[in-house]
Amino acid sequence: MSFPASVRVAYPSSTRSRRRREPFMASETPYDPLYLEGIRHFNACDYFESHEVWEELWTEYRGEARKFYQGLIQAAVALYHFGNGNLRGARKLHGSVHGYLEPYLPSYLGLDLVTFLRDFDRCLADVVADPAATADIPLDPELLPEIHLDPSPT
Repeated sequence: MSFPASVRVAYPSSTRSRRRREPFMASETPYDPLYLEGIRHFNACDYFESHEVWEELWTEYRGEARKFYQGLIQAAVALYHFGNGNLRGARKLHGSVHGYLEPYLPSYLGLDLVTFLRDFDRCLADVVADPAATADIPLDPELLPEIHLDPSPT
C-alpha cells in the first residue's frame, strides 16, 4: 500500500548532510527552530524528514521536553509506516506515541495534545482496530493529523 496520489511522501535521500544548528534566539520565537522545521515537514506529510529533524533535536536535548520530542518522532514514523503499508509498524508505534505524549497533556510547547492525539487516533483507527491486518487498509488523507501551535510562531 502507498499514500493516495493526493498525499506527497518524501523518501530519504542517499546523501544526507547534517544541518548546521543555529543558536536558539528566545527573542525571535519561543520555539526551537528544529521543532518548527519538523512541524513544517510533518504538516507537508513528509514524515520521514520530520522524524529526521526532530531526532536531531532530541539527540542533543536533555531537558523536560525530551520524551515529548520522542513522542512526536514516533508519531511521524507511525504515519510513515502506515503510508508505506507497514501496518504492523504503525500499530506498534501507535501505543508508544500515547505513552510519550500523554504525560504532557493537555498541551505542551504550544501543541494541543488532546486534539493532536484524537486526530492521530482517528487516522490510525482501522489499523489499531484489526491487530491481524497486514495490508489493504487505506490511508484517508482527510484524516491525517496536523500540528498547529498556540501561540503561533512569529
